[in-house]
Amino acid sequence: MVRDSVRAELRTPRSAAIAGIAFGLLLAAAVVLFRVAGPLSTVGDISWLTDPTRERSVRIALNLVPFAGIAFLWFIGVIRTRLGDREDKLFATVFLGSGLLFVAMLFIGASLLGGVLLLESEGRHVSPDAITLVEAVASTVFGTFGTRMSAVFILSATTAGLRTRSIPRWLAVVGYLAALALLLTPPISHWSQLVFPVWVLMVSVVILVTSTED
Repeated sequence: MVRDSVRAELRTPRSAAIAGIAFGLLLAAAVVLFRVAGPLSTVGDISWLTDPTRERSVRIALNLVPFAGIAFLWFIGVIRTRLGDREDKLFATVFLGSGLLFVAMLFIGASLLGGVLLLESEGRHVSPDAITLVEAVASTVFGTFGTRMSAVFILSATTAGLRTRSIPRWLAVVGYLAALALLLTPPISHWSQLVFPVWVLMVSVVILVTSTED
C-alpha cells in the first residue's frame, strides 16, 4: 500500500505537466489560428467565411478547443490532487471556480463561431449582421471575460503554489505579472490571450523538470 501511494505521488506531477503542456500548445495554436483567420480580430469582416484558407483555419481552431479544455480540466484535477491537504480552502475555491468558468467561456465562444459554420455548411444563409453580432459576442467572451478569469486563475494558483512551496519564487513573480497584465490589458489587445497558455506551459515545464530531478 505504501509503495503504491509513493508511485502515485511520483506520477501526479508528471501527469499535471503533460496535461498543462498539451493545453498550452493546443490553446496557443487555436488563438493564433483565430486571430490570423480574422473572426475575432476584425469584428464585422465576414470575408473569412468565403475564403477557403481562412475558413479552414477557423475549423481547425474549433477542433482544437475541446481537447484544450479537456487537457486544462485534467491539469486542474491533478494540481489539486498534488496539493492535497495543504490546499487552502479559499484559494482552492477560487482556483477551481475560475478554471471552470474559463473553460465554459472558451467553449461558449467557440460554439458561437461553430454554429455559424454549421449553418453555412448546411446551405442556410446567415445575414452579415447576425454574423457580426456572433463575432462581437465571441470576441467579448474570449477577450474580456475569459481573459479576466484566466487572470484570477493565475493569481489563485500562484498564491497557492507559494504557500505550499510547490513553485519557485521566480515563477511566482512571473505569475503575478502575467495576472496583472491580463487584468489591466484592454480587450482590444487580442494577442494578450496568448499570455495564459504560455504561463501554463511554463508552469508545466517547471513541474516536469523538478519531478524528473526528484
